[in-house]
Amino acid sequence: MITICLLRHGETAFNADGNRYCGRTDIPLTEKGIQQANRMNTLLQDFQFDQVFSSPLQRAKNTAAIASGDAARVQTDERLIEVDFGNWEGQRSEDFIAADPESWDNWLSDPESHAAGRTGETAKQVTERLNSFYQELLDRYDGQTILVVGHNGVNRLFMSQQLGMPLKNYRKLVQENSALTLITLDKHKGFNLLKLNA
Repeated sequence: MITICLLRHGETAFNADGNRYCGRTDIPLTEKGIQQANRMNTLLQDFQFDQVFSSPLQRAKNTAAIASGDAARVQTDERLIEVDFGNWEGQRSEDFIAADPESWDNWLSDPESHAAGRTGETAKQVTERLNSFYQELLDRYDGQTILVVGHNGVNRLFMSQQLGMPLKNYRKLVQENSALTLITLDKHKGFNLLKLNA
């Protein structure tokens, strides 16, 4: 079994500006985002991390560095990168829905087979790369405690799938900026959600 502290990165300017879809756009944390990561560092003092992993995007990598208290230990993995939102990148949902309602309807009803923003990833592609990452953790680091810092889209899609939810319902899970989600993964017992948004 592995114990995973799963974080979403701290706030960015896109989050603060009407929740624009950031996706693969590599922008830094805001001052508030840095404060959120520092709060998480305090909250995580009781954990002894054997490994620290992060998306390669700076908002996640910097959150991991601050939250873990050890930037040198942060290992980045491309499989943790945020969903490629295609044509929705950098836009607020009300704007891209008005411009292309069919694309949004397709994503809401069947994200497994429709690409986000027409040219981005499908939810199936996202969960396949995440499953590869988490299976590797389980195979290599059994018995360890691991900090993983990712993004709102990828974290919710992974949890939805592991909880047996249809992927179209992933938005029903909320993961706040730099809030702790505590999970365990076990080769026999599977996935357990212990805490959400602590």
